[in-house]
Amino acid sequence: MFGALYAAEGTDRGLLEAVAREFSPRIEVCGPREITLDLSGLERLFGEARAIAHELRRTAADRGVQVRVAIAGTRTAARLFVHHRAGVTVIEQGAEAEMLAGLPLSLLDVFAGSASMNPVRRGTRSTTPNFQLPTPKTEQTPTETLRRWGLRTLGEFAALPSDEVAARMGNAGVGWQRVARGEDYQPLVPALPEERFEQTLELEWPIEGLEPLSFVLGRLMEPLSAHLERRDRGAAVLHVRLHLITRTIHERSLQLPAPMRDARALRTLALLDLESHPPDAAIDRVTVAVDPTPGRVVQFSLLTRPLPSPEQLSTLNARLAALMGEGRCGSPELVDSWQPGAFAMRSFAPRDHEPRDSATPRPVAVNAAPNPTVALRRFRVPIPARVRVEDGRPVRVWIDRRGFGGGRVEVAAGPWRTSGSWWEKGSGEWDRDEWDVALADGVTYRVFRERVGEGWLIEGTVD
Repeated sequence: MFGALYAAEGTDRGLLEAVAREFSPRIEVCGPREITLDLSGLERLFGEARAIAHELRRTAADRGVQVRVAIAGTRTAARLFVHHRAGVTVIEQGAEAEMLAGLPLSLLDVFAGSASMNPVRRGTRSTTPNFQLPTPKTEQTPTETLRRWGLRTLGEFAALPSDEVAARMGNAGVGWQRVARGEDYQPLVPALPEERFEQTLELEWPIEGLEPLSFVLGRLMEPLSAHLERRDRGAAVLHVRLHLITRTIHERSLQLPAPMRDARALRTLALLDLESHPPDAAIDRVTVAVDPTPGRVVQFSLLTRPLPSPEQLSTLNARLAALMGEGRCGSPELVDSWQPGAFAMRSFAPRDHEPRDSATPRPVAVNAAPNPTVALRRFRVPIPARVRVEDGRPVRVWIDRRGFGGGRVEVAAGPWRTSGSWWEKGSGEWDRDEWDVALADGVTYRVFRERVGEGWLIEGTVD
């Protein structure tokens, strides 16, 4: 047994949902003013269907909501009747097609453009027709087509042979015919209530410092983690709001690299962030909230070593950031610049190893010579050197640092003159000449000289 509620124009949708949830947890929102609900089992509480309908309308009226109520054996029939008749309508189970026979064809427009009329989803199969009312501006609607056939009521359309309807209108026409008979095209898909993953603790007296705050965060993270685990959710963003005695709020938000719900990891991340951004007054109220996301499913391989868990990586990155400072740890990323050694630091987030299909062997090259590769092993800090220049070319290099050789230049290539950022004074401008020199000891270096000075530096070795 199903019911349908149709509210007056201007009704708050949340208030209408609250009325429906007082009677059944299985409700489906069909529009801003329409809700269908599963009423199975309510006979034991309220009695027959008509008593349930009157109780629904009375409860809505107590909340200040004027609604129409229709109860039938199918959701489709209940929706059609709640749009056709005002007040309370109760249809006995099994009599839906007979009672719908005299209703006008225009009621089919109730389902026009409805998302529920398109039940087929990616990766699933549906045995019900997949149809949706076309846009009247571009093509003729099924209702107009049926009226041109001389049909005026739902019963006349339902009485037509389904094979003939399919031959003229396709599967969509058969689906519309099922609606005219009051048959459900798909099961009810319950709408889940919006849940708040949040915990708050009012303190008896203000606290200062991270040590007492860690105990408070521990008390809040445990039930929050249990709530996430029950719902198979993970935290995507962690919000910590500290209400201070100065009537201000110190709020921090942490973007987590992967969904997680470990209470200890979440507490550690929050404490490390607050260590870098401490509040400026004592705290008298603490609130912890998360933005939920579907839980993480991990499948490890028997052939490769698993990566550290996101909880471990996040904690390690947070400790490094607290020690070194924000923006000083992570993964280097190339930037669109000709400046030597230019890079940007982004958050460290390793990609999972993609499983390789063992059934598909990879082609193996036989007697294939590897392609030669030239690499520059760049020194993080260039090494000072002394270079003798004759006729504008380096002829000898001396390196005073231990572990590095020097000597006569056998081959020299260059100079390559590069410059940039000269329009941004003090923001990393450069102007230099670069040389690749092969010394007599067999080592090839890249050396350069800043054109505004006389000193030479070694940028790296060429392999």
